[in-house]
This record gives sequence, C-alpha cells and structure tokens, in this order.
Amino acid sequence: MPTAHLRVWRGTDDGEYVEYEVEYDEGMVVLDVVHRLQATQTPDLAVRWNCKAGKCGSCSAEINGKPRLQCMQRMELYPEGETITLAPLKTFPIIRDLVTNVAWNYDQARAMPELRLRPADADGNRRMAQIDIDRGQEFHKCIECYICQDVCHVIRDHPENMAGFAGPRFFVQLASIAMHPLDTNTRRATVDHGFGLDYCNITKCCTDVCPEGIHITDNAIIPLKERRVDEFHDPLRIIARKLTGRG
Repeated sequence: MPTAHLRVWRGTDDGEYVEYEVEYDEGMVVLDVVHRLQATQTPDLAVRWNCKAGKCGSCSAEINGKPRLQCMQRMELYPEGETITLAPLKTFPIIRDLVTNVAWNYDQARAMPELRLRPADADGNRRMAQIDIDRGQEFHKCIECYICQDVCHVIRDHPENMAGFAGPRFFVQLASIAMHPLDTNTRRATVDHGFGLDYCNITKCCTDVCPEGIHITDNAIIPLKERRVDEFHDPLRIIARKLTGRG
C-alpha cells in the first residue's frame, strides 16, 4: 500500500505546517487521504466538504500552492514519496486548519441585481434565441468554489480592494443578468454600476483555475468591459445624452 507524505496547515493565522505519513489505496483522491488522516491520526483536523463529486465547491484548498478541489485531485498525479502541501485558500480569513471564512462572497452575492424578466408574450410564453440560451448556460455552471476569487490578484494581493470589487465569480453572475435578452434591469443597475470591474486587467488567472472550465475572462469580463466602454466613452452616446439631458 503506497504512503502519502502530507504537509498540512494546522491552526489559524499563527498556525504552522505539520507533516504526516498516510497510507492510501489505489484510486483515491486527495480528499480521501485527508479523511483517512482524520480517521487515524488527527480527528480534530478541520476540512470542509460535501458532495465529493466536484459539484459543491466546498473542499477547495491550495494543494502545492495551487487552488484546487481536493475531491478532484487524484493521488496518482503525485509521485509516491512527494510531499503534498495542503493549505487553506489564501485570500480569505482562516477559521481553522483548511477551513476559511468565505462570508465576504455572500455579501457580494446579495449586492448583485436580480434577474427581472419582461412580461410574457400574448400566448404566455417567453422566447429567446438559441445563441443566448447557450451563452447563459456556461455562466450557470459555476459551483461557487471561490477558487477564482482566491487567485484574483486584485483582492489576493490588495485586500483593501475588497470593499469595492466583486471579483470574477460575481462578474460571471453579473454577465448572466446584463446579457440576458429578457432582463429589464436598467444599465445603471448592471453595466453602469460595474462592481469594481475596472480594477480587473484581464490576466485570465481566474479562467485558468476554474474547475468547470468557464471562460470567465473572454465570455463574461471582457464583454462587460466593452459594454461599459460603449456606455461611457462612445462619442455618439455622449452626444445623445447631452441632447436628451440624460445623466
């Protein structure tokens, strides 16, 4: 039976890494090994998980310095004897061990505008083009693991920006509303507000780590930025606003 050499963060902000040797079976994922560690050596190890199928986002952590879902990282990816370092998501406050406080994301979710559908057609139905349906489907794949939030350097390296920056996960949510053909929100509620979008310099770090493969930068952030440019810097729109007296 192979043995995993784990280096796990224990404690809170002033904690430390502790090393463990854990035997594991073929086919296991990192989360399985963490559970075996809990069962055999450290029953007080704090780790968050739920579905163990890569769909709830709960078990996100940093594995060898990269944010991953523990339930989707197969042990066969790591040569036997290699040290596997497990740490909590860096961007959020540590509660204990591998568990972080992601409540800031819930605050951002509450700040997002709601989808407001226009009235149904005379026959009681609402109709959309297939291309709009396909585009929206990608946005709905998000499992809220907050890995994209964790790697976003706007908040990871500058936490002072968190007060005015929603982050890539919520730019996806904003795009799903702003680009919905049946939504009746004003541009002021979506595109004009921005939610700190101007801070993003499209490095694509969020797209690179998304476990669902959502094209966050290309399909959500960049189109939102283009809409903001059209709204605020298009000379024809500026002239129209002056002529109509709209702010």
